Amino acid sequence: MKTALSTTFGMFLAGSALLAHADDAAIKKPVRASIDSFQNDTLMITTRAGAHQSIKVTDQTAIRSLSKANLEDIKPGSFVGSAAMPQPDGTLKALEVTVFEASLKGSGEGHYGWENADGTTGSMTNGTVGALKKANGRTLTVQYKGGEKQLVVPDDVPVAYVEPADRSALKAGAKIVLFPADDGSARGIAVGKDGYTPPQ
Repeated sequence: MKTALSTTFGMFLAGSALLAHADDAAIKKPVRASIDSFQNDTLMITTRAGAHQSIKVTDQTAIRSLSKANLEDIKPGSFVGSAAMPQPDGTLKALEVTVFEASLKGSGEGHYGWENADGTTGSMTNGTVGALKKANGRTLTVQYKGGEKQLVVPDDVPVAYVEPADRSALKAGAKIVLFPADDGSARGIAVGKDGYTPPQ
C-alpha cells in the first residue's frame, strides 16, 4: 500500500494530505508532536509518545498552517482533503476534513491509501466538492482526476482550514504533524495555529 505525504495536513492534516501526491513512493510515517524550540534551522519536538527528537528544517520544507473550520465552510467548489474509512454501501465516512485555501487547490489531488493516527488504514481523498447534501451532517461528492467519491461527513467530525505559512509559525508549544524526508530532515510541517491541534 502506498502511504501519502494534507496535509494534510490531513491530515491532514492535516490533515493531513496537506503535502501529499498520489504518485509518491512510500513516504515515512507522519510524526505528530509539539514544538519545544526552533533555532538555527533545527526543530526540537516532543512526539505524542513522549520521545524527544531534533529535525532539520531546510529551504525545501513546505510549511502549512491549520486552524479550526466548520461544516458550513465546505461549499460546492471547495477543494478538500479527507482521511476516511470505507463503508459497506461504497461511501467513505470522514474521520476529518481539511478545507484548502484557494492558492493550495490541487494539493495531493486523488484517492489513495492512508495510515490514520491510531494506526488503522483507510483512504485519503483530495478533490473538488461538487454536489452537496445536508442531512445528518453532509454528504459531499468529491471529484478528482480520474474519478469521484461520496464522502459522508458526520456533524462531530473535525474540520480544519489550511493555508500557506512560513517559519514564523514554528513556535514553542505549537502542535504539528511532521512529514520526514528520506534524509531525516522535514519534508513538510503542518502547524496548528493559535493553539489548534491538527486532526489525525
